[in-house]
Formats: sequence, C-alpha cells, structure tokens
Amino acid sequence: MGAVTVPRIASIDYYGLHKIPETRIQKVLGLKAGDSFPPSKGEIEDRIEDIPGVLTARLEAVCCEQGRGILFVGIEEKGGNHFQYHSPPAGAAVLDPEILAIYHDLVQAVQVAVRRGSTREDLTQGHSLMADPDARAIQEQFPVYAKEHITALRGVVRNSADEEHRAIAATILGYAPDKTTVIDDLEYAMQDPVQGVRASAMSALNAIAVLARLQPDLGIKIHPTWFIEMLNSVVLTDRTRSLDALVTLTDSRDANTLAQLRERALPSLAEMAQWKSLPHALPAFLLVGRIGNVAEEQIYASWTSGDRAGMILRVVSPARAKKKK
Repeated sequence: MGAVTVPRIASIDYYGLHKIPETRIQKVLGLKAGDSFPPSKGEIEDRIEDIPGVLTARLEAVCCEQGRGILFVGIEEKGGNHFQYHSPPAGAAVLDPEILAIYHDLVQAVQVAVRRGSTREDLTQGHSLMADPDARAIQEQFPVYAKEHITALRGVVRNSADEEHRAIAATILGYAPDKTTVIDDLEYAMQDPVQGVRASAMSALNAIAVLARLQPDLGIKIHPTWFIEMLNSVVLTDRTRSLDALVTLTDSRDANTLAQLRERALPSLAEMAQWKSLPHALPAFLLVGRIGNVAEEQIYASWTSGDRAGMILRVVSPARAKKKK
C-alpha cells in the first residue's frame, strides 16, 4: 500500500475576532497556506483557548479548492455575543424504524449522486428535491409521511434524547405540505445543542423561505432573529447556513430585517465578507451591501472588481460613527 497523502491547506480564514488581533491567533495556530492539516485539532484549540480574552476556539476544515482544503478558525471572545442553546432533551420519543431506513437510503443515494456530480437541488416547492432521480424518488415519499406523522415528528424534535433522530425529524418536518404548521418546530430545533440538528432545521427553513419568496400569497412568515443571532456563533455551519437563509430572507430588502442585521451582526458580516474563500465570503458580502442600501448591481460590480474592502468600509464606517454618538 502507498503512503497516505495528508491534505494541505489552501487558505486560512478567521471569524469571531473583534477585539483580539488576528496576528495573535496566527502565532499560536502556527499554520499557513501550503502546510498539512494538523493531526489533532483539539490540541491547537486548547492552545488558542489559553490566549487571554479567548473563551472558545474551534477549527474546521472544509473541502476544497484545487484539491486543497480551507481551514476556518473560529473564536468566541470573552464578553462577546453568545448564542444560547436550549437544554438537551431527555425524552424517549424516537422515529419509526421504517422512516429511519428510508432516510438512510436517501443518505446513500445522495453519496452516489455526489460521486456522479449530480448535486443540484430544487427548493421551489419549499423543500429539497434533488435532480438525481434516485435521491429525488426517496425525497418524494417525505411529504406524505410528514403529513400523516406530524405529531410524532414534533415530539421527536422537541423531546427525543437521540440526536440523530432529532436531526432526521427536523429534515422530514420541512416536507410537511402546510409549511406554516412546522415553522415553530424548526425554529425550536435551531436552538438545539447539537450542531447536526441545528443544520437540519436551518436547511429546512431555508427551503421554506424560498417558497415564501416565490409565493407570498401563502402567507408564510419566517422570523430572521435566530438566523441573525447565529451569525455570531463559534460553529461554522451555524454561520454559513444562516447566511444562505438570510440572503433569501433579505431578497425583498425588508427594512426591519436589515435594521436587525445592522444592529446585531454587522461586524461579523464584515469579517466574513473578507474571507479568502470566495464562495463562503459572497453571501456575507451581499448582506453587507444590502444593509448599506447598495444596489444589487453595484454589489456585484464591487465583488467582480475586487473592491470588497471599499464597499464594506463604506457600509461599516457610518454604523461605527452612529454608535459613538
């Protein structure tokens, strides 16, 4: 057997640094682009958490840029914004073995689809339907199941001690034919202490937000508050999935949502909008531009010209001046 190839770092991006200089974290991190990923991220996280002012550190690797991974270094500073989760449920509610088996079939079908390069999905019906026919055929069973077992699914999301069951239940709840009946349950699941449950709930709500935008007559209302608060989370997927949903929720430039974003998350958005990883930076950059009432075409013009810093500064500077008054 040949030697195992250790993946290398394409770029390093940071988030959560509002008081502590990035150079201080870099020194302790001891890594740069081109280096191999560390064998033990826990050891590095512990060293970073010894830095004065750091409450929590989190390293996450994301694939891929030209065969190399992106390293994200998240920091929660002492005294900074903290996203509060609810207590872990301790109930005995579980999913039926039948739906568990169907969901696991979907996971396998999606893995095959990814290997085939068939990863497109349609969210226009308010839930995910993949272009891959095998995965889609499984997903198309979920609306009927969600309608017939909605009470049981709610019970699992709110009361099951099994985190995998809670995550699957949140996904399937998103397929309920009447989306208005499950928004409260999914918003509750967004505050789950387990990352995977939160991610499932956010994905489901993002799809519902797409439907709400396309068909406003349905009267679907998704509150942006939890998504906005998650922009200050130390967990990367909390941030990235919230960004996706907020891009959808601000498509109409709702003034209240943009004001809340400015008040609660503008520094975090400005930081993420400058990430080296462009696919991850773009959603935050769009939101910064919308907060600043910059026309959509101007936002993209600044992006394509490489003038990210200029547009961000034009939005952030007035906000800082206003806070000092």
